[in-house]
Amino acid sequence: MEIRKLDQMFEVLATRPKKRMVAAWAIDAHTICAVGEAVQKGIVEGILVGDRKIIAKVAAENNLDPAIFQIVHADSDLPAATLAVDLINQGKGDFLMKGLLSTDRYMRAILNKERGLMDPGAILTHITVAEPANYHKLLTFGDVAIIPQPDLNQKIVITNYLIKTAHFLGIETPKVGLLSASEQTLPKLSSSYDAALIAKMAERGQIKGAIVDGPLALDLILDKESAEIKGMADNPVCGDADCILFPNIESGNTFYKTVVKLLKSELCAVVSGARVPCVLTSRGDSERSKLYSIALAALQAK
Repeated sequence: MEIRKLDQMFEVLATRPKKRMVAAWAIDAHTICAVGEAVQKGIVEGILVGDRKIIAKVAAENNLDPAIFQIVHADSDLPAATLAVDLINQGKGDFLMKGLLSTDRYMRAILNKERGLMDPGAILTHITVAEPANYHKLLTFGDVAIIPQPDLNQKIVITNYLIKTAHFLGIETPKVGLLSASEQTLPKLSSSYDAALIAKMAERGQIKGAIVDGPLALDLILDKESAEIKGMADNPVCGDADCILFPNIESGNTFYKTVVKLLKSELCAVVSGARVPCVLTSRGDSERSKLYSIALAALQAK
């Protein structure tokens, strides 16, 4: 089944065994309610790591029975993150989620050389799936939160994670647009130069499972009319992209926040590259976005 709306993830997950989700420092209403809804939908088993009394109080205030969760006590945020990662490494959880702790503390626990979730040489990247208003399907894009200025190797890694995420959404051959300022290959512009190299690699089979093209400007990636005007209507990516590779964090993060704040659209996000999917949502994201992120991670969890 190809997933074209975020809500359809729940339909797919309902047919699969439940995954075990571990939420680090899950003491806030947004996290607890999102996990609670995921538990009630039958798509996950929720393990909340945090202050037991606070969790019980917040759950009760939001008409949730704390008994639907497994609660593992921790006194503060950093020990909670470390304990949550330990539970994953002990095989007691299938994926991780960030609660009410800062991103740097959450990432510190994941990246810890002795007790973290990273294999040697692995690269973490942030992959977002959005349901933008006025676009005809979901858009998967990255990186918007972790790698500020990806080099060519990192862009190749991000491209492969975009493709894998699209496959998890049931898209057999996703179309990937490599963003730059223009569809012309401009050697002095690193985004253009790298996009041309990545597109050539895909053409030669070094990047598999997708149709990849670039450099492409954003209007060409998203708008069929622009492609027709610019003489690129025959390009299968133009106006019908499933994925976008952003050349830097400024462009990616700006697009992310435009989708949320200006277009009022829902999205979800997962950090890829660790041993398990790691949900990383913004403090400004809605409870619904957190729920969708849980669903996306559950789709990807082994």
